[in-house]
Amino acid sequence: MDEEEGEVFLEEFHNEIEEIKKKLDELELKHLLSGELDRSNAILEIHPGAGGTESQDWAQILMRMYLRWAERHGFQTKIIDLQYGEEAGIKSATITITGPYAYGYLKSEVGIHRLVRISPFDANKRRHTSFTAVLVYPEIEDDIEIEINEDELKIDTFRASGAGGQHVNKTSSAVRITHIPTGIVVTCQNERSQHKNRAMAMKILKARLYDLKRREQEEKLENLIGNKKEIAWGNQIRSYVLHPYRLIKDHRTGYETGNVEPVLDGELDEFIHAYLKKYASKEVKVS
Repeated sequence: MDEEEGEVFLEEFHNEIEEIKKKLDELELKHLLSGELDRSNAILEIHPGAGGTESQDWAQILMRMYLRWAERHGFQTKIIDLQYGEEAGIKSATITITGPYAYGYLKSEVGIHRLVRISPFDANKRRHTSFTAVLVYPEIEDDIEIEINEDELKIDTFRASGAGGQHVNKTSSAVRITHIPTGIVVTCQNERSQHKNRAMAMKILKARLYDLKRREQEEKLENLIGNKKEIAWGNQIRSYVLHPYRLIKDHRTGYETGNVEPVLDGELDEFIHAYLKKYASKEVKVS
């Protein structure tokens, strides 16, 4: 075997090893994604913390990141509710992500996400820190029974609006449902009819109530549900530092990368895989 043939052989051998390694990683992930709800579609909510335009802009960056991640995986996405900020960014967003194991992957994203950067909204170019909460729920199938008493619901209708206050239509088709016992509020304004918005809002409410009950059984409600947890310093699961250096670090797993642009463009798999490998799925069945 001459030198050139040897190099070709080594290259092919290296490629085969990488392929085997990739298949082993896939098998490991499938084993980790064996929870009762991991195969489910996901409902993702994004809520900026205090800080006005800064946090709202960060929330919109995160929304784009998750939409790009879903696109890379061939998942279907649908924006159910989107509230724009007055100057920039978003006040909140609710998105359904449809695809195999969407919830199993995205459950790793639940928590507070912290951004450090030179603010594009600060004329003095000062460094700002922003926080945004991400919540993820499994989409519940119709055959799963969740009792919802109509008397415990407060249902409001209003005109759906887009960016700049432009109305999507001139009728009060948007629906807001408040579940009085838990204080959970769900809004849907994506559909054209009030009936369809109400049906989608009830579907999301059902998912959130199921998730709430499951989290209570796991005794992790306050840490994982997010709504009652302060969106501020000390609670973050991941930090995205763009100044004075560039680094994204997950504080739960220790995984980090200085290649920030691809991550913000949806390349989240390494962070997700690190989480799944550290926290094997432990689903509690709701009875």
